[in-house]
Amino acid sequence: MIKVASYCRVSTDRDDQANSFESQQRYFKEYIARQPDWELYEVYADEGITGTSTKKRAAFNRMIADAHSRKFQLILTKEVSRFSRNILDTITYTRELKALGVGVLFMNDGISTMEPDAELRLSIMGSIAQEESRKTSTRVKWGQTRRMEQGIVFGRSLLGYDVKDGCLTINRSGAEIVRLIFYKYGVEKKGTTVIARELREAGYRTHSGNVNWSNTHIVKILKNEKYVGDLVQKKTITPDYLSHAKKYNHGEEELVAIRSHHEPIIDRELWDTVQRELKKRNRNGELGAGHSNRYVFSGKIKCGECGASFVSRKKTRKDGSLYKRWSCYTATSEGRKRIDIQGNEVGCDVGKLLREELALEILQQSLTALRMDRDQIIQNVTALAVEAIQMCEEGSIDRVDVLEYEISQLKQKKADVLDAFFSKQITKEEMQLINRRYDRELEALQKRLETAAAKECVAYETDQLRKDISQKVTEIVNGKTDSEVLYKNVLNRMVVHKDRTVEVFLNLLPQTWIFLLEDLREPQNEPSVPISVSSPFSSA
Repeated sequence: MIKVASYCRVSTDRDDQANSFESQQRYFKEYIARQPDWELYEVYADEGITGTSTKKRAAFNRMIADAHSRKFQLILTKEVSRFSRNILDTITYTRELKALGVGVLFMNDGISTMEPDAELRLSIMGSIAQEESRKTSTRVKWGQTRRMEQGIVFGRSLLGYDVKDGCLTINRSGAEIVRLIFYKYGVEKKGTTVIARELREAGYRTHSGNVNWSNTHIVKILKNEKYVGDLVQKKTITPDYLSHAKKYNHGEEELVAIRSHHEPIIDRELWDTVQRELKKRNRNGELGAGHSNRYVFSGKIKCGECGASFVSRKKTRKDGSLYKRWSCYTATSEGRKRIDIQGNEVGCDVGKLLREELALEILQQSLTALRMDRDQIIQNVTALAVEAIQMCEEGSIDRVDVLEYEISQLKQKKADVLDAFFSKQITKEEMQLINRRYDRELEALQKRLETAAAKECVAYETDQLRKDISQKVTEIVNGKTDSEVLYKNVLNRMVVHKDRTVEVFLNLLPQTWIFLLEDLREPQNEPSVPISVSSPFSSA
């Protein structure tokens, strides 16, 4: 007896598709039962799933896994488009199954993958199925855009608004919270972190029912144009109809914007005030709690009590100079550890302030404490750097004079094309096509010329180059220079504890360095490094 599986799929949950889905499964069971030497193993079925990708097709992927386990010898499916609308997936999976000795029979198309010409016929039918998917995707996107232009809302409900049948209607309880957020920020001039804390302490919940509010959540609400009655759609797009992956629209497609589209929650005067305030605070570096990865300690200083990351703020000394300090985000935003009026445990007792220069000193001392042969490291790194630079220079075969000649020849060709057009030897379209190709070649040559010219200007001799690199490497290894690249890559994390100790963890090393902070008071004049290291000692 031959064990036979079947696969069926429908792409929507509509009633007509549901009927087709049931009838497909029933048909395969009855068809297999009529074959005297066949035995049904299982009907694999995916409902409401696209055919252009196999990632979310659980039944399909389970069927492939069972085929690898040799649980059946044949797969029945209605047609190529039911198996997959992606030609690459169709060919890949049928080849994989054939190598396992499992054939696929596409009944409506009359194709069996065990036949010699099966792959050719599959390629044709698969290409037709994929092209149909592309056309369908184009039609759907065009239709959605036209409906957006008519004011139909695509998307889900949000705080303050319910979305039903493409219309936005105000949700009164949510709208009250939205008005409160805008008033606190635009009129009372409170920060987003303070607003988040006050909303939580007052017992307000987010749209999803969460009691915890974040400052980023508040910022998103303040920037959402729906609250002033405007509608902007196509902020995210699906550029690839095969992968269905969404991405933010950064100008690839035109946004669909309608002013005064629906009943506003916030009047336009308050909206404009809030937007100006957002821009102002953003310029001053006061918006948001996070920091870019370009900073050495961003996300790498952790609180030993609550686990939150430390965030930095710029402060001014009495003499007017600026310095940067790091503190626990939870303690900064919520204060000391306590139970709020809603019964939630909030805040953090660490609250320690770690100045930037102190954190750098701790990291430098940790690197200094490493047991390593510095001389050998300096020698090896210098040799590798010099070798790499020399290989780059030797690997360049471009010469400035040769590239300049090629550019002049290409410009002459463009002039010849223009002459051919005026003499009616070629059409305007042909001239434009040829010129576009020449422009691309000319742009590439110009870039190569700039690179070659820059390399010819390098005046370093090998001995001088080695000396300069060696000096720089020595400074970095001995901790005598602030190298952000080195520090970012070597530091795993710092953990600040209540008992005034700081643990330092370096990447790929088992040791932990522990530092004792003598004084965490803010500096009044010139910064000093208030650190007492009874070690640093390491503990494996």
